[in-house]
Amino acid sequence: MCGIAGFFQFNEDLGTKKHTLRKMLTRIRHRGPDQSGVYLSEKVGLGSVRLSIIDLSTGTMPLSNSDETQWVVFNGEIFNYIELREELIEKGHTFNTTSDTEVIVHLYEEYGVDFLEKLNGQFAIAIWDKNKQELFLARDRVGIRPLYYTEVGKSFVFGSEIKAITEFPGVEPTISAKALSEYYTFWTALSPNTAFEGIFEVPPGSYMTINSEGHEVKTYWELPISKPGEYKYSDINAAAEEFERIFEDSVKLRLRADVQVAAYLSGGIDSSITTSFIKGLMPENLRTFSIGFTEKDYDESSFQNIAAEYFQTDHSSVMCGPQDISENFKDVIWHSEAPLLRTAPTPMSLLAKSVKDANIKVVITGEGADELLGGYNIFKETKIRRFWAKDPKSKYRPLLLKKLYPYLPQMSKATGNMLKMFFGYRLNETNSPVYSHLLRWNNTSRIKNYLSAENRKQINGHDPIGDFEKKLEPKLNGHDYLTKAQWIELNIFMSGYLLSSQGDRMGMANSIEGRYPFLDHRVIEFCMSLAPDLKLNGLNEKYLLKKMMKGRLPEQILNRPKQAYRAPIRSTFISDDLPEYLKNMLSEEKIKEFGIFNPEHVSQLLNKMRTKKQVSEIDNMAVTAILSTQTLHDLFINRSMPELKKEDLVQLDKEVLD
Repeated sequence: MCGIAGFFQFNEDLGTKKHTLRKMLTRIRHRGPDQSGVYLSEKVGLGSVRLSIIDLSTGTMPLSNSDETQWVVFNGEIFNYIELREELIEKGHTFNTTSDTEVIVHLYEEYGVDFLEKLNGQFAIAIWDKNKQELFLARDRVGIRPLYYTEVGKSFVFGSEIKAITEFPGVEPTISAKALSEYYTFWTALSPNTAFEGIFEVPPGSYMTINSEGHEVKTYWELPISKPGEYKYSDINAAAEEFERIFEDSVKLRLRADVQVAAYLSGGIDSSITTSFIKGLMPENLRTFSIGFTEKDYDESSFQNIAAEYFQTDHSSVMCGPQDISENFKDVIWHSEAPLLRTAPTPMSLLAKSVKDANIKVVITGEGADELLGGYNIFKETKIRRFWAKDPKSKYRPLLLKKLYPYLPQMSKATGNMLKMFFGYRLNETNSPVYSHLLRWNNTSRIKNYLSAENRKQINGHDPIGDFEKKLEPKLNGHDYLTKAQWIELNIFMSGYLLSSQGDRMGMANSIEGRYPFLDHRVIEFCMSLAPDLKLNGLNEKYLLKKMMKGRLPEQILNRPKQAYRAPIRSTFISDDLPEYLKNMLSEEKIKEFGIFNPEHVSQLLNKMRTKKQVSEIDNMAVTAILSTQTLHDLFINRSMPELKKEDLVQLDKEVLD
């Protein structure tokens, strides 16, 4: 794993270019603490900080093709690089290293932009093509690895993280009110938007070409979806056999490394399956890691211990309490570079730190299984609401919803009328392409009530749900309810929030690379070809996985009730132990100074959370959104991050001056 940064058409002297690139790389040194290098020419600058995992001795970037007409820096892993290297050697290419990075530049030389379709991996790539005088950027299919860009005058600037871009001269970030409207609806901004005006992401499954004429974004991969009658698998046994074949190869590829590979073991079915397959392929001792909580409502330690004992792994667990979350929250926002509505990323950062402390660089995790195989409660909720909509006056159908959220106190006491009031929002609009998420987004959008009058004016009635609904209508028309819901989860929530705030960012903040076997594009394409009942059978989520793993996992894990991964909020932020920095961010003085939120409304929320016994999920999300946005503003707009000094800048292990 690595971090990359660079620019195109930065018309300064070589010394200024080099100094700027070193500053940009220093801001993301956590992504690659082992080595760093730059390529500089009249037109372009490319830089990399490297976390060495494959070819530890000769893989330092930037790397070129044989005649040095194309240069590459790269963040990620190409898991099938060995097979691709052999293919290229047969075509006459010669290699100076055994790294996957060098394979990329030779693939580009051989196939042009079509080489992306050959990659099985997670990546953000930058290639300078001297012959074309063109910069090429690309991002993996589902957005596991980040890549951002902006323009400053005639200069084009890119980086693995936004904080690298802010070190380029003339970049003065401001928080976008429109983006806040999206974050406080979808939990993320809609790609290519970010939280900052004028700073964008390269969308997942896309590439960019940048030259003196401008830049262009093109899509090379989209999530494949099937309509009824087009499903490739409807037989559970045949589907399980094919899934096992593909998934085993996915895990096998992700075990490729020249360093030790470990695994997260959450106590759920997803991480238990990945651990089972790892042990089957690599029977030797496996290190596993988990996070536990001091508050029992969030803790899954008992299931983690069952799994660790069953698989006989060398297991380590770290415990997390509200004070641990509050003390690390500022750093989490610094690395997330976005408003957060949950505290869940913070324990993930602490978990990654425990892996780093064990001197391990690579960890395999189970992300993607819920999205691909109907694991989330939102899928069940959609199914129940559609069933209820056929008889809206039914007293009994809404009661099915009580089964979904036993961990929410207000749900266990909810009457039929209360359930109708809460879950009945736009109940009969079952043809909407976003029907599955209407209720969630409507509830989340209440956070916008806390925005200041100025920000509400800037939003100017912008309706992100309505706009998104119109955009998706032609794409999702005619598809089944589960496919529609999965499309939204996979394209919006997973990439924009889950893989970013809880995946890449928290891992790389601690120089840890996460690998995701469920997100192999072959696994994704297979799962999206399944009939819905093979994924969500009745209200039995991940039906295919449970059938496949019967007798191969402990029954307590295989048939345990679905428990969403959550972390405490109220006890974290409404506490006498809240760090002074966070207290200051929530103070009336700072709320007024930053001008993002309405001070009176924020004060009312904080008073409610301090004095009322019943605090809603929206209240918890709102206080997290307010505090995270205030912190984001302080770090990136007020530039309260530590100033980079000359002696702090990365020392370059490789310099190519052209």
